[in-house]
Amino acid sequence: MHRSTPSIFDNIKTISEDQGQTVSVVGDNYRIIISGEQTQGAYAVIDMLVPPGGGPGPHAHAEIQELFYIVDGELEFKTQAGKYIAKKGSFINIPKGGEVHCFKNISNTMAHLLCTVIPSGLDQFFREIGTPTSAGVFLPPPVLDPAELARLRSAAEKHGQKLYPPDYLG
Repeated sequence: MHRSTPSIFDNIKTISEDQGQTVSVVGDNYRIIISGEQTQGAYAVIDMLVPPGGGPGPHAHAEIQELFYIVDGELEFKTQAGKYIAKKGSFINIPKGGEVHCFKNISNTMAHLLCTVIPSGLDQFFREIGTPTSAGVFLPPPVLDPAELARLRSAAEKHGQKLYPPDYLG
């Protein structure tokens, strides 16, 4: 029998484990599970795999709230307020307002985290600066020569971010 009334699933989005674009960003793999285009800009969810020693340098984005849930591994999160060692099951909220922050995988194993950004925007930034790759294929981090740094800064500014020197947070 064909139903003419709407189903509860008509407005629900489901994403399989093999869906979503994977991009290599600073040597990490970020799978954009759900993009801003799919949520009308409300939010984006990014599945992050960070190899030992990996993670982004200090940065800030005043208009985006960033939430992290640590699925596995051990990461050091730094902000202007201090540092926090995040392990499996930890949750980190970087509120809107431009708090400078970064994180680094300090373990010898792959770290896995889920990142939600509200509103979306970082997903577009990651696509612009990253290199498309396949799940499980990790590319080396780019050489941060003056031309690459200028490209990253330009893209960051375009997407409402500011990048800071690697030693900015100590």
